[in-house]
Amino acid sequence: MELLGIHHAAIICSNYNKSKHFYSEVLKLPIIHELYRTERDSYKLDLALPDGSQLELFSFPGAPQRPSYPDAQGLRHLAFKVADIANAKEYLEQQGISVEEIRVDEITGKQFTFFADPDDLPLELYQL
Repeated sequence: MELLGIHHAAIICSNYNKSKHFYSEVLKLPIIHELYRTERDSYKLDLALPDGSQLELFSFPGAPQRPSYPDAQGLRHLAFKVADIANAKEYLEQQGISVEEIRVDEITGKQFTFFADPDDLPLELYQL
């Protein structure tokens, strides 16, 4: 078996419209497909990332909240590659999003920072 990359990451949100706006309008990820599943009262939204991978956004009524931030077992955060981290940070802050100060990875020497989506899911920007 040879893994070729990540196809998608899936996120369950608490407020579908708010999260859809955040990922498609604020982060500017193009919508590939949107589906409402009546039998589950649930949305599924596929969003494209520039490298060909995808984010899947789900809504499920009554889904439990994340138990702790950010060190719950399971996925810790999603990291997005950016060419200009200062510009990306400034853009997010102009959108009213709180972004941590830019830090330097002590191993790679690359700059990174964190922010959160509408459900407080930790997201990272990592400069190439």
